[in-house]
Amino acid sequence: MNENGRDVWIKAGLAALAAGGIEAVRVEVLAEGMGVTKGGFYRRFRDRRHLLDDMLATWSAGRIAAIEQQTRRDGDSARDRLTALIRLYAERINTEAMAVELAIRQWARSDAPAATAVAEVDTARLKNVAKLYGAAGLSADDARARAFLFYSFVFGQSLIQFEADSPRRRARLLDACAALLTGTDTLVTTD
Repeated sequence: MNENGRDVWIKAGLAALAAGGIEAVRVEVLAEGMGVTKGGFYRRFRDRRHLLDDMLATWSAGRIAAIEQQTRRDGDSARDRLTALIRLYAERINTEAMAVELAIRQWARSDAPAATAVAEVDTARLKNVAKLYGAAGLSADDARARAFLFYSFVFGQSLIQFEADSPRRRARLLDACAALLTGTDTLVTTD
């Protein structure tokens, strides 16, 4: 798939954001890294703020589409889909995507459009996972609370460093957490 010029700049902007925070997303630096002139930027964007807005739109649309796809049941029980999601996030930590996520969240602390994008993504994530918990038999309030715990776990576990010599212990711990989050003792199967 060929990327258009705007997409190339957005991708470079997100990479710079992940590597050095919002201060690293500078037109001159991006142009130099891409081996092009600043004129190429200004043919595609009015100014830096428009690039930043497009970066946020690209990130949020991608994250929302991903969670909608990942929570689609396609014949799975809600519990099985939740378990698969936990495994997806716990076993395959995407360091590049996590770096972008953390950088955008840091940026959102001082930028209203970034904060809005983060809130939209979080709302979509929680809503979609809460639907799975609801389908597994929890009340709406309990499903929202469990979805909140789910995402607290998903992001928190990716930040915790485990001892390098204990991958089996880590796997057992993650399995135990998944069992608690999927509530094998409290969720009823209604599907």
